[in-house]
Amino acid sequence: MTTREFDTIVIGAGPGGEGAAMKLAKTGQRIAVVEAHQRVGGGCTHWGTIPSKALRHAIQMLADYRRNPLFQHTQHQIEIEFPDLLRAADGAIDDQVRTRFRYYRRNRVEVVFGRAVFLEPNLIEVRRARGPSERLRAKHFVIATGSRPYHPPDIDFSHPRVLDSDSVLGLQQTPRSLTIYGAGVIGCEYASIMGALDVKVNLVNTRDRLLSFLDDEITDALSYHLRQQGVVIRHDEVYEHVEPEADGVVLHCRSGKKFKTDYLLWANGRAGNTQDMGLEEIGLAPNRRGQLEVNASYQTALPHIYAVGDVAGPPALASASYDQGRFVGAHIADGECGWSLIEEFPTGIYTVPEISSVGRTERELTAAQIPYEVAQADFKSIARAQITGHTVGMLKLLFHRETLEILGIHCFGEQAAEIVHIGQAIMSQQGSANNIRYFTETTFNYPTMAEAYRVAALNGLNRLF
Repeated sequence: MTTREFDTIVIGAGPGGEGAAMKLAKTGQRIAVVEAHQRVGGGCTHWGTIPSKALRHAIQMLADYRRNPLFQHTQHQIEIEFPDLLRAADGAIDDQVRTRFRYYRRNRVEVVFGRAVFLEPNLIEVRRARGPSERLRAKHFVIATGSRPYHPPDIDFSHPRVLDSDSVLGLQQTPRSLTIYGAGVIGCEYASIMGALDVKVNLVNTRDRLLSFLDDEITDALSYHLRQQGVVIRHDEVYEHVEPEADGVVLHCRSGKKFKTDYLLWANGRAGNTQDMGLEEIGLAPNRRGQLEVNASYQTALPHIYAVGDVAGPPALASASYDQGRFVGAHIADGECGWSLIEEFPTGIYTVPEISSVGRTERELTAAQIPYEVAQADFKSIARAQITGHTVGMLKLLFHRETLEILGIHCFGEQAAEIVHIGQAIMSQQGSANNIRYFTETTFNYPTMAEAYRVAALNGLNRLF
């Protein structure tokens, strides 16, 4: 068997792998990307971010239609099923695949389809279900294989009524009822989506509040709106066992509670895709969740092998994974990287309404004894929100009472994940440039949602005097 030589081999064609491959290709290296599936894009494109967010967008359009008085006479004629909404996501997925593959081809990055297995620290074999295997050698490797839903061994995920965040995309009908175990980002997003379809949803949370890493006021608002959609939230519950039946699934909790619904969606944790890659044989041992330990430069115990994205651990976000890939590409090409990744990265949660946050929360600032003030704008007072009918939500800025430095930005409502970036850009400035007065001294287009920054800043400054 002949062996082909490359400068760097990237394993995985998701955001992290793409970021590394594109950065290295620009330096003139000979790059190969090995992808286990038949299309590029990774789990982000095919099972995670893109389909779930396209699904959420379709739900939002349906909600807007139902709310619009122009269509009141036809609202009762609209019957939308879950598979119809999934088909609406197919176009976005296909467009993303074509776009990503075009990037590889245009930058002369060779895409090799098959499963990569390490034979030696610098040698892999690409194995295919159909067709011959081949061997590839390189000086450096980037492992960017992503993650999959975590499956506890005592739960039968082969049962058609037991779902995870991948298999839920194969549902052929809208459930009448659904229990979601795990109230993290994925669990909350699907609770919001299903609640908007009038599905009876039990959201079972293993903690004492939803999304505890967010600002308390934001999570309180999320809880309220989920309940308004008919979602029943159960906090501090831990499963004891899952009992699949012919007509549904019973979730038994240690507290003695039982939840029987048409389906169970398991949304409690993910595991890195590092199994059956021959990593242990070359001295790399993933942890129990399939993640690899890396240093500040994303190097594993073998310095020529890097790991980025979900397999490197938190934050496990597509946006952060892409930046990690670019960082690693620069490190491989130059032996070091002249720039560092940001510490304050934004979080986007695509519930209905959506949530986005960057920086510290009130709870964190209080614990650190930092004197802060709150600046807030309710969307119901913003002209653009009144025009579009999306008046639910708010923009909340936390800033230092003395220096006026922006310490945190928290947004709940339509376009939250877009709005947060305006504040992020100012918050990232050094010294006096990071100042809440910027928003009172800048002219915003009118009417826009961005105007909420001016309203919030004036509100906050008025609290000081």
